[in-house]
Formats: sequence, structure tokens, C-alpha cells
Amino acid sequence: MKNVRPKQTKEPTDLSQRAFDNIRQMLFHNELVAGQKVPFKDLSVQLGMSVTPVLHALKFLEFQGLVRREPNKGYFIEPLQLEEVEELYTFRSLLELTLVEITITKLDKSGEAELRAVHSAYLRSLESNLTHQKLIADRNFHLAIAQLSGQSIRLATLKNLFDMLHLKYKTSLGYVTSKQSNQEDHGKILDAILARDRDLAKSLLAAHIENSRIHACLNLQQMIAEKSQIQV
Repeated sequence: MKNVRPKQTKEPTDLSQRAFDNIRQMLFHNELVAGQKVPFKDLSVQLGMSVTPVLHALKFLEFQGLVRREPNKGYFIEPLQLEEVEELYTFRSLLELTLVEITITKLDKSGEAELRAVHSAYLRSLESNLTHQKLIADRNFHLAIAQLSGQSIRLATLKNLFDMLHLKYKTSLGYVTSKQSNQEDHGKILDAILARDRDLAKSLLAAHIENSRIHACLNLQQMIAEKSQIQV
């Protein structure tokens, strides 16, 4: 009698991950926006899966602070908060400044090549009119610096901070600084890292993040003011 191999089915975690990835994309492309109720039943139909993995994905997004659950009402995308942006940038600066210092002490030839590659990809993104491409390239540049430190826990925390900024506050980031400013900032930071100048690299990185914070907060203040005027 032949052995009959059981049919393979997708694990619930696979479906939950797919739901999570899809909802992240919707947030990033403003298909789901701050304050909006999440139509999780419609999402399950759209994604071709049951409601359960979609709810699992929303629970994780709730843990990240991107959505909230209201009893008997459902899930909502968290509203925009100026104080949250301020805190995210402050924490981001603390993380990146410690990580860049460690990266410089560990940097080798392969690390140098990796940083040059992500910087080149960033420069190419500046020629695009698509904001999301610039944001992704900017994120990749900063995360590449952090990743070379080998500090996995702090790297994961930094990735979560970028998720909060890009998935929830992408519109307010705009692009937070001018093309020329970002090009010069990243180039100078890269040169300082390659020269193993820790003090200069930290100083340039701190100024770059602070400039981004100022522009993001100004844009968000304007958005909140405009929204309040519309509601009056």
C-alpha cells in the first residue's frame, strides 16, 4: 500500500505574516491613514484568507503602536501626534549615535563597500519623483550604518522606529529636507565614517537627524492645523 503524503497547507503564521506585510504596504502608500477604521473583514476577502490571520497581524501592529483596538468598535489607525514624533526622533538620535561609533570601530573593507553601495542607491533615488523611493533609500542608508555595528537588539529597535515614522508619519515627512541638503549630509556622514572620525561622524549624524526632526514637526503641525480648519 502506497504511503499517501498529506497535502501541505500554509501555516497560520505564514498567513499572518502575509497579512502583516500587506497592511504595512497599505499604510506606507496611504491606503490606510491615521484615524481611519481598519476594515479587517474586507481586508481578509481582499487577501484571500480568513479573518483570523488578519486579526493576528493587527494585534502585532497594535503592539508596535500603529493601531489601537476599541472594544465593540474594531481597530483604528492611531491618530497623528506631534509629541510622538518628537520622542521618536529623540530616541532615534540616541540609538544611531551609539551605533555609528561601534560601526566605525568594526568597519572593514566589505563594510566600506556596503556603505558606498547604499549611498549610491540613495543618490539614484533623489532623481525620482516618488517620495516612497527616497524614504526607503534614506532608511536603507541609516540602517546599513547601524547593521554594521553588529548590535542586533538595538538594530531591531531602530527598524521599529523607522516603521513608526514611515508607516504612520510618511505624509508629514514630505521629504523632510531638500534634495541638496540630504545629498550633502549623507555624503559627509559617509566620508567621516570611512575616515574613522567618530566625533565628526556623530556630530554630522546628530545634526542631520535634528534637521529631519524640525522639518517633520513643522510639516505635521501644518497638517494638523489644516485638518482642524476643515473640520470647523
